[in-house]
Amino acid sequence: MKALKHPALQIGIGAIAGLIFGLIVGEWSANLKFIGDMFIRLIQMSIVPLVLASVIVATASMSGAGTGKIAFRTFKWMIGFSVVAAVLAWGLSVLIKPGNGMVFDGAVDPTLEEEAAETTGWQDTLLDFVSKNVFEAMSTATMVPIIIFALLFGIALRIQITKTGDDRVLTFIDQIQQIVLIMIRLVMYIAPIGVFCLLAPLAGDVGFSVITTGLKYLGTTALGVAILFVLFVMVVTARTRLNPWKLPGKLAEQTVIAVTTTSSAVTFPTVLKNTVEKMGVSQKIANFTLSIGLTMGSYGAVLNYMIVVMFLAQAGRVELTVGSIALGMALAILLNMGTITVPGGFPVVATFLATSLDLPLEAIGLLIAVDWFTGIFRTFLNVNGDTFVAMLVANADDEIDRDVYNGTKTVVSEEIDVSEFVDVMAKADAAD
Repeated sequence: MKALKHPALQIGIGAIAGLIFGLIVGEWSANLKFIGDMFIRLIQMSIVPLVLASVIVATASMSGAGTGKIAFRTFKWMIGFSVVAAVLAWGLSVLIKPGNGMVFDGAVDPTLEEEAAETTGWQDTLLDFVSKNVFEAMSTATMVPIIIFALLFGIALRIQITKTGDDRVLTFIDQIQQIVLIMIRLVMYIAPIGVFCLLAPLAGDVGFSVITTGLKYLGTTALGVAILFVLFVMVVTARTRLNPWKLPGKLAEQTVIAVTTTSSAVTFPTVLKNTVEKMGVSQKIANFTLSIGLTMGSYGAVLNYMIVVMFLAQAGRVELTVGSIALGMALAILLNMGTITVPGGFPVVATFLATSLDLPLEAIGLLIAVDWFTGIFRTFLNVNGDTFVAMLVANADDEIDRDVYNGTKTVVSEEIDVSEFVDVMAKADAAD
């Protein structure tokens, strides 16, 4: 009975019950969808202030060479793994040919083509990384401009603290972060109900028949995720020398939330908590690396987007040139950085890729139909990959508490305050 109180198990039970209920009841289960949507919105409304506060606190708590070194290591690992994901997706697609023999007859919503057409090239994608009005970016949850603003604000705040010695603003923002985390944890008490009401309508509407149609596409994505996950574990084990057999239990809770909500944003608070309390990564490294990873560390998305490119080309009998394949990889990585990290962004991304590379739009109907399932694979790798990157970055600075990882010591993330961030980083800078 005690095991039933575990949040991950409760959410898992809610997910399975929702699928069974939807399959039995059928279309009527659509009446529950608004409850699931409400649960997602309760989480979403807290994501922008949480990310904003987390990046500002993490950046402003660092000084001197520490900021640049940690940022460099973070981006090095994230971009490196993203490139590996894109190349792996291309290789698997060439071998398995997921688009060959696919039959598609679904229509594409015309508004998706219009939205995809709004982005005309890589220059516009990069330009959109900076917003003219950060409040507009916050109102639309456009995460990259928010993160860039938070980074600049944090650097400026660090300079101001160094000049005046007054860290009251930093303390205030840290308190905002902690309060938002408490808000989200309150919402997570109803997660089993929310997940039930998300999955029941899906099962009632789609059922299992749609899975067989895109089996090779789903299988290619799943195989790619499995290979990348093993690669992550191997690299982390080789670098940190930590026991890899402890990882499954430590990743269980965030994995269940990730695969049932298919949202990196919704899973973010749990990932942040677990990375500190279970992996032993210091709070300052977790705040910085995971906040950046929320938008830029979507390795599963990069893998899936490149498979989509190859799928559409194969389904439409289009021969891609080397230049087109390279462009597809670049777009997959750039779109990973600019896509909103909540469910629902895939149709626009797929349409944009098809439009940019002159691939058949008609085939997208099938991809949209099975996107919830590929979303499970994407999100699983995204959230756990971010944790692995945080461990790699922390290991380079000796910021992993091995006693915490091994379970012989307990820490609570909220109890690590801003003054500790500043003191520890000052010591690290002095050592450098």
